Amino acid sequence: MWSQWLSRWRSAREAQLLRKHEIPGDLWALVMASYPFLAYRSTADQAELRRMATLFLRRKEFTGAGGFAITDEVAVAVAAQACLPVLQLGLALYDGFVGIVLHGDQVVARREVMDEAGVVHRYDEVLAGEAMEGGPVTLSWHDVQHAGESAELGYNVVIHEFVHKLDMLDGEPDGIPPLPDRARREAWITTLDAEYERFCSAVDAGVDTFLDPYGAQAVDEFFAVSAEAFFVAPQDFKREHPRLHALFCGYFRQDPAAFVVKQA
Repeated sequence: MWSQWLSRWRSAREAQLLRKHEIPGDLWALVMASYPFLAYRSTADQAELRRMATLFLRRKEFTGAGGFAITDEVAVAVAAQACLPVLQLGLALYDGFVGIVLHGDQVVARREVMDEAGVVHRYDEVLAGEAMEGGPVTLSWHDVQHAGESAELGYNVVIHEFVHKLDMLDGEPDGIPPLPDRARREAWITTLDAEYERFCSAVDAGVDTFLDPYGAQAVDEFFAVSAEAFFVAPQDFKREHPRLHALFCGYFRQDPAAFVVKQA
């Protein structure tokens, strides 16, 4: 009885939020035009993405770093891309954090590393984005803004960082998101590890890979790099990594390659 009441209350509240705060049609159309990998989706997918992005904006707090201004266009562009991986999984997977920090250009992260002798080394690392375990997602607006152009390269910083958040749901990032049972987990590990080793061998050999060589840094980065390509350059990704494509279709419960229309 209590669970039914709670479910009805949540549904009513969600409907109210959507009526009051739905992303305006002209703004949504602008975002769709800026990111073809979103515009290629079916009418039903776009409607669901707009619904989820509207709710996402009500649940997250956006902050501009270094004087960067968070406009409606900036927030909706991030929300639409962030919701793509969870389109069939649900927004609840993002409930573990609230903050999203936008920098106008590159993100400079301060690092500290202790070597074997116990000496602490401090340095700055330049990034396009970062997902902190239990903390915010940090993004470069320059990279977000140009995601429509960089999609053919399989690059998307928003999807990359939000996939890291999915990976972190069951602990430290290891390239394995939460899966429903042991058999699915073992199948995931077997496929991902084999593809990762093959990819690292290609990178080490100097082969010009479709996926960003950054994915060879660690298996969790390989998962994120692969996932961004799966969503924004799906046909090329499917051709280069058919086993991963099938694996991701099962996990994300969608097949982006089915919607893409190659431009002449």
